[in-house]
Amino acid sequence: MAKAEKSVPQIEKFREAARELETDESEAAFDRALKKVVKAPPPKDKPKAATK
Repeated sequence: MAKAEKSVPQIEKFREAARELETDESEAAFDRALKKVVKAPPPKDKPKAATK
């Protein structure tokens, strides 16, 4: 594995990616996203194929 010319810590790479994606760190945004997950209906099970 070759070393990069400029070694950047993993956390800095993560922060830069988050900035590029324009993430929102507010509690309100987190609560909105969480409510979408919590309110999602459970997946409907498909009938299993008959086996011999």
